[in-house]
Amino acid sequence: MRNLKAPLAAAAVAALVLAGCGTTNDRTSDKPQAGASKQCKGADGKYVIGMSQANVAEPYRQRMDDDIKAAAKDVPQFDVKFADAAQDNAKQVADVENYLTQQIDLLIISPNEAKPLTAVVKKAYDKGIPVLVLDRKVEGDAYTGFIGGDNVEIGTEAGKYVAEKLLPQGGNLVELKGLAGATPQAERHQGFVDAIKANPKIKIVADASGDWLREKGQAQMDALLKANPKIDLVYAHNDPMAEGAYLAAKAVHREKEMKFIGIDALPIPSGGIKAVEEGRLSATFTYPTNGKEAIAAAKKILVDCGTIEKTQTLKTRLIDKDNAASIYAEENPTG
Repeated sequence: MRNLKAPLAAAAVAALVLAGCGTTNDRTSDKPQAGASKQCKGADGKYVIGMSQANVAEPYRQRMDDDIKAAAKDVPQFDVKFADAAQDNAKQVADVENYLTQQIDLLIISPNEAKPLTAVVKKAYDKGIPVLVLDRKVEGDAYTGFIGGDNVEIGTEAGKYVAEKLLPQGGNLVELKGLAGATPQAERHQGFVDAIKANPKIKIVADASGDWLREKGQAQMDALLKANPKIDLVYAHNDPMAEGAYLAAKAVHREKEMKFIGIDALPIPSGGIKAVEEGRLSATFTYPTNGKEAIAAAKKILVDCGTIEKTQTLKTRLIDKDNAASIYAEENPTG
């Protein structure tokens, strides 16, 4: 037995060295690693990336796709394909399955909802395809890396701002939620309601789901206005719904009775920063699109043969009337 120990030890060391070089499957234990990919061919390789988007009806998601395209132009090895699920879980599953048939080298996905997309994301990951999950999570940890904002923190910051600055004396507010089943919806709600507990004079009198869309937010707010004669503030889970709520209130000449806040703060003419600058929203909170970060992570995995963190959390910041104009100019230096 003593004579067998040396060869066995040498074999074990060799296996560890190979794993460290990324030449074996990263999943060497029950816990998946966020590691180098067997698809990595270095700078001389060519790589097809599939981007599966939950929908492009939201300006935020279109901007995410645009940021991915812009960042990918600087990586000549990349060919990025895009698919729009149009808020349809079944279509998004089919989109990913199609990418797997095409034998893509890496999958980027922003899931419409967590649970329905979990299995197909795991399927891709188990095939050895690196998977980057953006913005909205899936269940479990069968993916290479998650990149997104801390939605609990964003909701918390929004709640603190309402409790301390916008409604210090208390008041009635309504909440326009995002799509049920999407993790940011639950997290932005939880962070917010926990934060406003610091001001017991604030009461959430009603809520509704606007599914992240301006038109649905406007329709839901129209109904909320009819049912609630006193509303002091609208907390919307994104800027398009906040703008929709503002339009509904304006249509019945009640927009001056209340304040409106949202989340996303896109630096575009129709985005939240301009809405704050122009006085329709009292505040918004930045929610990075994760596009350039996703391409940087893909490059590290596929071109550099490196590893990435399992979770990359991007910070938020408050945009209000005091800084909206300067931040918009900072984000758009050419005008």
